[in-house]
Amino acid sequence: MIARRLVRPLPDNPTVVDIGSGAGGMSVALVEALTARGGGTIVVVDAVPELLDAAASAARAAATYEPDATTPTVHVRPVLADLATEHPADIAGGAHLVWAARVVHHLPDQREAVTRLTAALAPGGWLALGEGGLESRFLPWDIGIGEPGLQDRLAHARAEWFVRMRESMPGSARLPVGWNLVLAEAGLLDVTAFSYLVDHPAPAKQAVRESAVEHLTWLAEAGGPRLHASDRRTVARLLDPQDPAYVGLRDDVFMLAAGTVHLGRKP
Repeated sequence: MIARRLVRPLPDNPTVVDIGSGAGGMSVALVEALTARGGGTIVVVDAVPELLDAAASAARAAATYEPDATTPTVHVRPVLADLATEHPADIAGGAHLVWAARVVHHLPDQREAVTRLTAALAPGGWLALGEGGLESRFLPWDIGIGEPGLQDRLAHARAEWFVRMRESMPGSARLPVGWNLVLAEAGLLDVTAFSYLVDHPAPAKQAVRESAVEHLTWLAEAGGPRLHASDRRTVARLLDPQDPAYVGLRDDVFMLAAGTVHLGRKP
């Protein structure tokens, strides 16, 4: 849904850049969206070779062939690059769409990063940032062990970790405004945003439970040291496959989250 919405206003045979592709979930969605509208090119960019290989392989597997054609409808070009040290315009200049999800907030100067992403756009091209939204919820208020309200405390610890992470970056600059103002300052027009909902009610499928395990593991790694010792013990039980409270086996695990995409068009 998100990918189709993003490629809808693009010209025929567009070039799309997925910055910080990770394992390629959005790359695949973009390939499928481009295929549905006649084809194009996707440039898959990541700084981790293993993730880039996974994203490129997944994107190529999703690219279809026209009848009697020897080349896929969507061409996939992987690029190993780090946005912290390299300019997007040098990686894939003249793009009709640049997609960057949860990438910019890991860079010291986020305003400068948006300006550099804007420079990679062709005239009329769109920049789409997947930043912000609402915290994922996946546990009941009272899980039967430890003190109720664990997830709120995990979210608070994660927020503190994020502040410290930003402060520890060499050359870090605060961003005391919303993304809409940052996009406008970069010279983009038609600045807007939309949000999407992820809603998997309990009892959830095993894939959702596994996602909850991964998310809790990440929260524990990021904010765990800031939790009270009793909460750390509770988290350890929730992540122990041998414990009856293990998140991956709970029938009351769900997944509810909202993400936001911020958009702007280059003149």
